[in-house]
Amino acid sequence: MIQITNLSKSYGKNKALDNISLDLLCGIYALLGPNGAGKSTLMNILTLGLSPDSGEVSWQGRSIEKAGRDYRAILGYMPQQQGIYDGFRGIDFLYYIAGLKGLKKTHIQTEVLRVAALVNLSERLNDRLPTYSGGMKQRILLAAAVLGDPKLVILDEPTAGLDPKERVRVREIIKNMAGDKIIISATHVVSDIETIADEIILLKNGVIADMGSPAELCDKLNASEGLESVYMKIFGEE
Repeated sequence: MIQITNLSKSYGKNKALDNISLDLLCGIYALLGPNGAGKSTLMNILTLGLSPDSGEVSWQGRSIEKAGRDYRAILGYMPQQQGIYDGFRGIDFLYYIAGLKGLKKTHIQTEVLRVAALVNLSERLNDRLPTYSGGMKQRILLAAAVLGDPKLVILDEPTAGLDPKERVRVREIIKNMAGDKIIISATHVVSDIETIADEIILLKNGVIADMGSPAELCDKLNASEGLESVYMKIFGEE
């Protein structure tokens, strides 16, 4: 369980997060909002890239900052920017990430092959990364995020820039990963999460504007046209 309690973060006079509180159990959570809503700040705090000004994030009742290495061991993160290396083959990249994560050498090969199969890249592991399509690069980043079977997986715009076919493929992979994990997927593309998210967290100007299942939000806001109309009711033209 991830517990976020009274979390706030400011950059000068700009309050990126304003007293956010959330309890997250296993399932897929969509962090939905326009640019500047606070999504990146929240993810950076959850991945220990930032410290909050006030409030706390805890994992199983223990502060994530105090947990340090123990918390990082259960964390997987897929960044929006494709931080991959042109000189690597797919298999080299996954071995490199596995080493950074501290996986046991005796388990790395099995784990690399497992995540490659999970994202349908087993046949392309020996190809160099520059030959990968945009969708394949997103999938190898997703594979890297779930190396070591982390219990918390944070995805930053996982379908950004993909064509419709690849977006569907990545969406299905994320759906199939759920079970004993907390998956947080930050996006501003409603269609990418409407059919797979258990809970939608609508973030606006650093506060939670609303949250609930897609069906609950549609009912509450009388949004007969689905989550897209919920988005428009909450965010307008932002």
